[in-house]
Parts: sequence; structure tokens; C-alpha cells
Amino acid sequence: MSTLRDMNIGTTDETSHADVLREALVDELHEQGEIRSDRVADAFRGVPRHLFAPEESLETAYRDNAVVTKRDEHGIAISSVSAPYIQARMLEQAQLAHAMRVLEIGSGGYNAALLAELVGKDGEVTTVDIDEDVIDRARSCLAAAGYSRVNVVLADAEGGAPDNAPYDRVIVTVGAWDIPPAWLRQLAEDGRLVVPLRMRGLTRSVVFEREGAHLVSRDYQLCGFVPMQGVGANRERLVLLHGEEVGLRVDGVQPVDAERLSDALFQPRVERWSGVEIGGMEPLDDLDLWLGAAVPNFCLLTAKDAAIERGVAPRGSRSGLPTSVAGGSFSYRVSRPVSPDKSRYEFGVCAHGPDAGSLADQIVDLIRTWDRDHRRGPGPRIEAHPAATPDAQLPEGRVIDKKYTRVVISWPPAASS
Repeated sequence: MSTLRDMNIGTTDETSHADVLREALVDELHEQGEIRSDRVADAFRGVPRHLFAPEESLETAYRDNAVVTKRDEHGIAISSVSAPYIQARMLEQAQLAHAMRVLEIGSGGYNAALLAELVGKDGEVTTVDIDEDVIDRARSCLAAAGYSRVNVVLADAEGGAPDNAPYDRVIVTVGAWDIPPAWLRQLAEDGRLVVPLRMRGLTRSVVFEREGAHLVSRDYQLCGFVPMQGVGANRERLVLLHGEEVGLRVDGVQPVDAERLSDALFQPRVERWSGVEIGGMEPLDDLDLWLGAAVPNFCLLTAKDAAIERGVAPRGSRSGLPTSVAGGSFSYRVSRPVSPDKSRYEFGVCAHGPDAGSLADQIVDLIRTWDRDHRRGPGPRIEAHPAATPDAQLPEGRVIDKKYTRVVISWPPAASS
């Protein structure tokens, strides 16, 4: 149990019910494989999560899901206490040690308390957020839980928090489209950056370390966060195809002919099936990232429940399906059950428009290439180079140009290939 909270805040303030729920949460995260080390487990045992969600019941506070703390005028979440499994995943990625100095970009309070447990009394945690309401809430919750020693800073995180730099770890807990130079200036030379980086609409929590003048990934994990605000904000475009019910989420400046694609949506659908199957708990995120890197004009098909129920769009489009666009045609990855108990699925492609057949064939070929050459392999190598880096100095792969960096995704083959 935690020994790091202020002496005037004791475990007697916590109910036995909260202790039981906290231990159950740790057990659940262990079973999911999100907690892999004793140190991260002890941090989750030590921090009373319910004090960072005072409006919620104990049961809600200790569920493995996010607790929304602020919404905008449209009801969209703009701040939350992240789901514990995401926090555990990123803390394991960060490989924190005692006495480290840590910068957290995006504040909620709870994660900063976990960081404080992991770095100990000889370490230092600074958490920064652009939203004054979020900062006031984080400061209040941290004090109530006994972590008033955490530095809580109100600022646009595009500039980091220079007063307490350098940092051994920079951990970003909001969705980022790019990597601002300030984060790297404030990161120790041998430090580690953990950032939910959006690449062609797909967000992965990427662990970066320096190699010379650029960054190289050491790990990546599927994640989801509310998007960054302030100078670093960069929202995806939503290209509507059918009222507000069906659209394409487009990341970047790639061309999309909304009128022709809207017409194509209601043309006969072409289906192609790959013969590539998936079963059990094997994730899809590697395949989707492969398609995101391989497809020339890539976006995500998204639809609301009403359109899905009417069969206008497939069920998977609720969260976004990898989609290829070519002129007035588009195709998207789907799956269908191939076993009676629905424990195994086959990947396929649905396509619409005048070139639907050829476009579907292209995506099926990419799925088969992934299965043959990259499935169960090391996964992609993600590099972030300065924006001025010439093409000739970049590795082969999909280049994604951003404001400050040129991100390159390349795919080494699996060892058995």
C-alpha cells in the first residue's frame, strides 16, 4: 500500500469497500495483461482512484473505463480520467524508475498520482493542461488524495513546462497529431517520450527514443484519447456522404470528392473475401495500421447507429473502418464469422463506385500481404524526423508530413518470411 501520500491523509479515509474494489481492479488489469510489473501494480493499489472521480459512485470510479470530467457545448468529452487499462499500458511503456523527473502533458490528477508513486519521494512529477477548470480540478483532487507535491501547471502544453525541465520521461495523455520541439528540448538526452500519436487517423501510444537527430519507436499500443487543444490542435475533417449519418474521417490534405462518393454509397456493393482468418483475442490494430500505411488515399468510414441499423453502413463503422478512396470509388475492410460459435472471422473488403471491383481486389491483396509477410512479426518501425529532413535521408515507408516532423512507418517482415 502507498506510503507516499501526505502524512495527514491516511488510508483510514478510504472505505474498506474502496480497498476491495481497488484490489479487484488490479487483478483485472493483471488478467488483461496490462499490468506486467509489481511496481505498476503497487501504484494502482496505492492511489485512491475514487478521490479523482468524486461525483461518481465507488463502483463507477473503479470500473475499467474512462470517467468524463468535462464536455464542450456540443456534449463532446474534452477531458477525462482515462480508462485504467490505458493508463497501465502507458505506464508500463514508460519504464519509470525511482527518482525520475516526469512531465505529463494533459492533466486529470489520477495519472499524475500514479506517476508520483512510481518515481517516489526523490522524483518529481509535473502535470500541465491548457484548461483552467481541468487544472483546478486536478490540483484539488491531488491535494485531497495526498499528492500536493505534484507540480500542477496551467499552460498550453505545446510549450511543455520548461521551469522544471529536463525530464527523464515525457508522457502525453491527450491525442497528439505532432511532436512539438519543446517536448524534445525538455526531454533528457537518454529520455523516453510516450505519446498517443495520430497517423492517418489511427492513434497509437508510441514509445520514442532518440537515435541521432530523429526519434525511433521502441513499442506501440492501441489507445484512444480526447484530442489536444490549443496551438497543437489539429482535428480530422469529416466528409459527409449521407446527411450526418455516414461520413469519412480524413486526416490531412488528401483529396476527397464528396459528391461522387456520396453517389457511390448507394450503388451496388462489391464484396471480396481474402481467406485470411482471425480468432480468439488476436487484435486487429496491426492490420489496420498496415492498411493505413500502404493505402495511397486512406481514411476511416464512420456511421451513426441509425444508418447501421438500416444497412447503409456496416456495424464496424461505428468506431471507424479503414477505407481506401480512389476518385469516385471507395472500399473498406470488413469481417464475417466463419465458425458456428463466431469465434473465428474472415477479413474481406466491401467497395462502392465505378471502380469498386479493382479497388476491392487491391485491398484484399494488401490483407494477404500482411498475413504472409508481417502478421505476428515485429510490427512497424515508426520514426519521427525533423520537418526539414530531405526525402533522400528518410527510410523507405509511408511518409506522413506534419508541422514539426516527418513521420515514417515502415514494416520489417516477420522472421519466418
